[in-house]
Amino acid sequence: MTFLEGLLWLTLNVYHEARSEPEIGQVAVAHVTLNRAVQRELSIKKVVKQAHQFSWTGQKVSYIPKDPQAFFDCLKSVYIALNSADFTAGSTYYHLDNIEPYWASEYTYVDQYGSHKFYKQ
Repeated sequence: MTFLEGLLWLTLNVYHEARSEPEIGQVAVAHVTLNRAVQRELSIKKVVKQAHQFSWTGQKVSYIPKDPQAFFDCLKSVYIALNSADFTAGSTYYHLDNIEPYWASEYTYVDQYGSHKFYKQ
């Protein structure tokens, strides 16, 4: 995998998972994706495409972003994540704050960024 391929998949994941979030929420989603890749020793693409890991990959969603400005904003957030310390304390999971997934009680709550709550093992 090339750096550019990883950058693309990371940006696509932030776009589809958090494009309506403030920048801090987008950066946090990027950190979670990066943390999973490191923890699982997988490429960004493989982490993003793993079954039942990110909501957008299980839907019939076009990989091509429909909102170019939002895509570029997400790319900026990815750039920030790649060039900053992980303020999510190693989080590898998150969910919207208006749902309570069955797995949340099994992990340590870290913080909320935007409308997502973040957790680590």
